[in-house]
Amino acid sequence: MPKIAVYGAGSWGSALAVLLAKAGHQVALVGRHADEMENMRNQHENKRYLPGVVLPQGLFPTTDLSFLNADLVVLSVPSHSVREAARLINPFLRRGCIVVNTAKGMEEGTHCRLSEVLIEELPNNPVAVLSGPSHAEEVGRDMPTTVVVASDVETAKTVQDMMMTPKFRVYTNPDVIGVELGGALKNVIALCTGIAEGLGFGDNTKAALMTRGLAEIARLGVALGGNPLTFAGLSGVGDLIVTCTSLHSRNRRAGVALGQGKPLETVLREVGMVVEGVRATRIAHFLGIEKNIAMPITEQAYKVLFENADPKIAVADLMLRGKRHELEEVVEMSWLR
Repeated sequence: MPKIAVYGAGSWGSALAVLLAKAGHQVALVGRHADEMENMRNQHENKRYLPGVVLPQGLFPTTDLSFLNADLVVLSVPSHSVREAARLINPFLRRGCIVVNTAKGMEEGTHCRLSEVLIEELPNNPVAVLSGPSHAEEVGRDMPTTVVVASDVETAKTVQDMMMTPKFRVYTNPDVIGVELGGALKNVIALCTGIAEGLGFGDNTKAALMTRGLAEIARLGVALGGNPLTFAGLSGVGDLIVTCTSLHSRNRRAGVALGQGKPLETVLREVGMVVEGVRATRIAHFLGIEKNIAMPITEQAYKVLFENADPKIAVADLMLRGKRHELEEVVEMSWLR
């Protein structure tokens, strides 16, 4: 069986390591903190990030970067750490080893997609993107899950063959741009649906935000080179649904707390893990301005997060926008394409 290394021992990295080990692969879960990795070896559990999930035989938690000399490396770190992580692991990678990125976001400052960052930092390694509706808590417990891997056809099929199991169905898609942008931008809308919930609004409001939010994601995604059909798939509407509605969603939980009036700094501290939607909102806001794309929900989210706008006023501003025909945006996306 091929050797696989997962770099990043948070919830998602741990869940994927469990999945791959159960599939029969030799898996090294490479983390940064020696004490945490030793506890995982002794207790057969990641009590901090994935409590209740037993680490199976074939999974070896370690801090030894030499284990990255593998047939496949899964990179599972927050979006803002991807470039730093790539530079760290580069000396240990086999030439030609596929690197699968699982972070959903974009790089602040450059506004690069994460695959662009990895291609720049790891020129000797093919890069693939794994995305879709997939909470670590459920994957770790063998709940049926479907995801999509985006890359060139040969690379995507190789990753599909290595990662697919009876409980983890992997589709392929050559549209790397669309898959990455869908995964990154849905976090913005999840924050907004959480805010609506925190304000006491109901299912109608959340459904409106999800539907109109998907239109924004697709508009910007197509303007940046994505295929509009991708946003109707797993990394688009699929990931949007799960992130906006699930109790596991950090972005939704953060939004609820913001809607209840808590300051952003307090919210981020209470969540205790990275809330990707905060950075994604800032990036999407400025990309929308740069590309002259109408993104009213993202604009209001930006005002709430970074300009101390009242969430109730933000919702009112959305409701009082000028009249539109719903299908106008279909024409707009066709023109952009």
